[in-house]
Amino acid sequence: MSEENNTEQQNQEQPAEQKYMRTVRSFVLRAGRMTEGQQKAMESVWPEMGLELSQGQLDLAQVFGREAPVVLEIGFGMGDSLIEMAKDQPEKNYIGIEVHRPGVGRLLSNVEKEGLSNIRVFCDDAIEVLAQCIPDNSLSTLQLFFPDPWHKKKHHKRRIVQLAFAETLRKKLKVGGQFHMATDWENYAEHMMEVMSAAPGYRNSAGEGQFSPQPDWRPVTKFQRRGERLGHGVWDLMFERTE
Repeated sequence: MSEENNTEQQNQEQPAEQKYMRTVRSFVLRAGRMTEGQQKAMESVWPEMGLELSQGQLDLAQVFGREAPVVLEIGFGMGDSLIEMAKDQPEKNYIGIEVHRPGVGRLLSNVEKEGLSNIRVFCDDAIEVLAQCIPDNSLSTLQLFFPDPWHKKKHHKRRIVQLAFAETLRKKLKVGGQFHMATDWENYAEHMMEVMSAAPGYRNSAGEGQFSPQPDWRPVTKFQRRGERLGHGVWDLMFERTE
C-alpha cells in the first residue's frame, strides 16, 4: 500500500494544503517489473479507464457516463479488493489511486477480464489528485486500507493520516460521506483514532472512541491476512462528514 516520504519544502510561502502536499508525500516509489499482461493492460485499457492530473478538475458524472455514488480508494496496492468491491456493488462508481505501476497494470488487466465499467484509476500521488482533480463535496466514501504504519516513533510524522490530510478529505466528501480506514497495527489504529477524533467536521460512526466492525463489503486483503498470520488484530475506523 501507500508509503510516505519526507522531502524538504522549497517554498515556505505556499498555502497550508500546498505545504502538506510538498513536505509529506504519500508514497515511496518502489521498483517492480511489470508482467507482459500488466503492460498490455496499461497499453490497451488505460486509454479508456485511466485518469490524468492534466485533466484537471473532473466532472465525475461525465467520467463514468452516469450519476452514482463515488467511492475513492487511496493506495489500492495490486487492486484485488477494489475489483471485488466494484463487482459486488455495481451501483457505485470507483476511483482508485496507486503509484505502483505493476499494481495499476494488474487492476486494469482484471477490469478487462471482469468486463467492469465502474472503475477509473490514477497512477499519481493521491494528494495531488485530490487537490487538482476531485471536486469538493463529490465523494460518498474515501477508503484508506492498510497504509504503511511507519511503526517507529521517529517516523510517525510520515503517516498519511494527519489533521491536514483529514481536512483535505473532508472537503472532498459530501456531507454524510464517510472516511473509512483500516489497519493491522494497533498503534496506528490508536493514532488514527486520536487524529480523527480531533479533526473538525467529523463524527465517529461507531461512537466516540470506538472502532467499527469490519463491514461485510470490505474484502479481506492480503495485508490483512498477513497481519492476522503475524498475530495482529485488525481495526476499522469510519468517520462521517458532518459539516
